[in-house]
Amino acid sequence: PLSMPHTSEIIDGFTVHTYSCGDLIACFEEHISEKVVFEIADRKPLRAVFRDSSFASSPQKINVFEIFKLHASNTTVKVI
Repeated sequence: PLSMPHTSEIIDGFTVHTYSCGDLIACFEEHISEKVVFEIADRKPLRAVFRDSSFASSPQKINVFEIFKLHASNTTVKVI
């Protein structure tokens, strides 16, 4: 719902949005750094969402899923 608590912060120069006290973390910036992905994974949200065009290649996108498998295996990751 629209009433969910929302915060935004800058991590490594990219805006990261956190909803419902960390249940959902999203970053829709272009060319997201691996450092941002690791930081989000380390917070172990229930869901993480990224923009498809944030990753220059398929291997970079696959790497995001691998980072979450290692650091936050219970997180559902979506790249839209």
